[in-house]
Formats: sequence, C-alpha cells, structure tokens
Amino acid sequence: MSSLVSELLMLKLGGKAQGPMNKRLYLGMREAILNGSISGGARLPATRDLAADLGIARNTVVHVYEQLVAEGYTKSQQGSGTFVTDSLPDLYLGSGPGRRHDSTSQTHPVLSPRGERIVAGASASPYQWGAFMPGVPDVTEFPHKKFGAIVTALWRNPEPALLSYSYGGGLPALRKALAQHLALTRSIDCDPEQILITEGSHQAIDLATRILGSAGDLAWIENPGYWGARAIFEANGIGIHALPVDQDGMCLPDEVGASPPRFIFVTPSHQYPLGSVMSLARRRQLLAMARQAGSWIIEDDYDSEFRFSGRPISSLLGLEPDAPVIYLGTFSKTLFPGLRIGYLVLPKLLVPAFQTAHAELYREGHLMTHAALATFISDGHYAGHIRRMRMLYGRRRAMLVNLIERRLGPEWLHQDGSDAGLHLVLTLPAGMDDTQVVAAAHARGILTRPLSRYYVQGQERRNGLLLGYACVSERDMVPSFELLLNSLAEVAGQSCSAGSVQTA
Repeated sequence: MSSLVSELLMLKLGGKAQGPMNKRLYLGMREAILNGSISGGARLPATRDLAADLGIARNTVVHVYEQLVAEGYTKSQQGSGTFVTDSLPDLYLGSGPGRRHDSTSQTHPVLSPRGERIVAGASASPYQWGAFMPGVPDVTEFPHKKFGAIVTALWRNPEPALLSYSYGGGLPALRKALAQHLALTRSIDCDPEQILITEGSHQAIDLATRILGSAGDLAWIENPGYWGARAIFEANGIGIHALPVDQDGMCLPDEVGASPPRFIFVTPSHQYPLGSVMSLARRRQLLAMARQAGSWIIEDDYDSEFRFSGRPISSLLGLEPDAPVIYLGTFSKTLFPGLRIGYLVLPKLLVPAFQTAHAELYREGHLMTHAALATFISDGHYAGHIRRMRMLYGRRRAMLVNLIERRLGPEWLHQDGSDAGLHLVLTLPAGMDDTQVVAAAHARGILTRPLSRYYVQGQERRNGLLLGYACVSERDMVPSFELLLNSLAEVAGQSCSAGSVQTA
C-alpha cells in the first residue's frame, strides 16, 4: 500500500518533468520538506518500499536518501529508519521555498548610509561593448595568439612561487619591464621597486586614499571628471571640492585657502572626459601649490599612449624631481579591460607602507598573469601593439569627426578636445537632454554616455555625449552613426527643436 509520502512524490514526478530520475526525486523530496508538505520529525518510507511505489530502482532512492542526510535535511537512525530533521539548514540560510523571510518586513536598514550613497550615485554601466561606448579599446585586435603562446609556455612547467600569494607589489619582472617602458615613453625615471601592481585603477585610488587620507580630508577633483575617483573618495569619507576645467586643464584657485586639499586628482595628459591637455604653466602651478599645501597629486595617465599628432606629453611625475605625485596607469585601455592590471609609481618614502598595506587589504596574486605580461612587454609585443592601435584609432577618430562635421556641423564637436584618446565629446544644442539621447540611442542598440553625469551634483552642468570610436570598426561606423542621428532627431522632436539636427 502506498504511503502518503509516496503519493506526494508520484504527483511531483509525474506530468512533463524532465531530467535524470535521481535529480528529480531529490528536488521533489527537498521541496516537500522545505515547504512543510513532509513535516519535521516525519519518518520517510523504507528505500525498498518507496522504490516499489514509484517504480524506480532502489539504488536511486538510496542515493537520494544519502544526499538528504549529508545536507542535513534528514537523519538516519540505525534500526529505526530515516527521519526529517526538526531544524532545517535552509531555515537559517534563507534559500528554501516557503522559508524565506519577507524582505519588506525587515525593520532595520539593509544598507549603511555609505552603502546607500554608493548605490544611489553609481555610474558604472552594465553595457561595456559596442558603438559608441567610450573608454573601451578594440579587444578584437588584441594579439591573443602571441599572448596565449606566452601563457601556454609558462603553464607547461609553472614555478610554485607563481601559484601562491604575492607580497611586495607584484612580480619583480613585471615591475622591471614597466620601469623601462615608462622611462622610454613617459619620461619617468623610477626604480622597479617604486612600482606597485594593482587590480586596475579603482584599487589603486582606493589604496592611496586609505593609506594617505583620513575621513574629513579634502580632495580637489576636475569638474567634469572621472566618476570612479569621485565615488572612491566619497566612500572613504574624503570631502570633494570640484574645480572647473578649461582648454588648459584644471582651473586652480589663486591660493590654497584655509582648507588645503589632502589629494588633488587630475588627468593632465588628456583630461577625462573633455580631452584638454594641461598646459606647462598650469602643471608647474599645480606642483608648486601641492608642495605648499602638503598635498598629494594623483596623476591618472589613463590613455596617454594614444596621441595621434604632435609630441608626447610629459607626465607630471617626470616634470620635476621628488614631485609630490602618485602616478597611476593601467593596461585596460592599451590591452583589454578584463585583464584587471593597473599600477602605481610611488615616491620612495611611500613604498614600504604601500607594499604592506596592499598585501594586508587586498591579498595579492595573479602572478602567472604578471609573468606573461612581463614577457609580452620585454619581447617588444606591447610597444608594437600600441603603435598599431594608435594608427587604427587615429583613422577611426578621423572618420567619426568627418561624419560629425558633415552631418551635424563642426560646432557639435567640443572645442577643448585634443587629438588623442579613445573618445570625443559631442556637444548638444541648448535644451536637449543628454540622458534622453542616451536612452533613445540605447533603444536602437547604440551605447554612449551623457556628459552631464560627469559633473558634480548641484553644480552647473553641460549636456553632451561621450562617443567612443576605438571599438567601432570602419565598416560599422556609418550605420551606427545613422542610428545615433535618429536618436538625436527623436529627442530634438520631443523638445520642439528638430530643426537643429540634420539626418539627411
């Protein structure tokens, strides 16, 4: 005679259920236990009886019973049988159907005030590839076969030390290769020991802020400027003072004032997002002001390699000896973002503290990747890749500029932008909401970012679009631009100014 448990399981296993019988039986019994259909303390049928009732092999039932015992849903008593436990694991884990707490009934806040601010002000996009996403290189052009061959060779007989934790700021071979590269390309004279490898620019900024700053300190930032740096400063309790930028970079005050900044975050070689280059006079003024105020300059040199005309721009760090500058670089723009490798160049007095703190806070690793990248740089592949991509991005930028000037007019191009980087800024007519244009473009499969999001909230903003051209092939450039024009026309029509956009 079938038991109630057998009849319940027959219903759950019947119909159109798919998959192996042992998995279906396990899930059916687990669900019945969790939702109370099989109550706590209930005795399960003997494996032979349940197998006969369900018409399946006894071994299948034995396997499921053993799994339920191992996971704590049931317990086996020698000579007595198998029973459902009174205290189920999912009751505490909150993962079982019918056992979850109603999140809306919680009386205490889920997030801290800091967490709420971070989430509310988030600017990171879930979409990272496609026309005209700014800040993204053409990852399809990465020489993956060369890099893969290096990785494969390393994995044939890996050194045990490369498979363990790291300490000291990254693999020495990578720091040495980077020091040689920076000396040639950025006029930075540093020892390999002054370089600390991080997992991207965000970790680098976070480390510097945590080690050198305290809650209540002040940071000067560019306005508009990089939202990621602003978010990290604010998350660590650092106050923000936003300074406007012009064609010569960050506009500095005449004097430091009563509240000197602990940090000054700048992108002098190619201002992000507007694209201006900080003049030599402004650079010297900034260095002098930082020395006077006892401030640390964080120099983000994020895409300085891609300059399409003129001489390379010297870094702030390479301008004066013993400059109060922490230099920040990354491989996200030159190779691919998923590599997640950045680096800091530190003044010598900061090196021991940063090495200790980095290991303490972030637990270093990825030494096999460091080793592969060190070989990639030392063998000349990195410099060759940059030269090739500089030519490719230069052609794509020229093509996009031509489309804008021909279809919209030269006044739509932001005048402060330099002939460099991975994106340009498209200015919008007065009254056209850039966030609406971004939404309309996204609906057509076009990705861009609104310029207004880069301004500090509460201060005067300008509307525009950041158009990345690096990841747009020449074949896709024109059709993608046509879709962008349609998006502009749609929003212009909504704001009763459609005449300002020519789409034909």
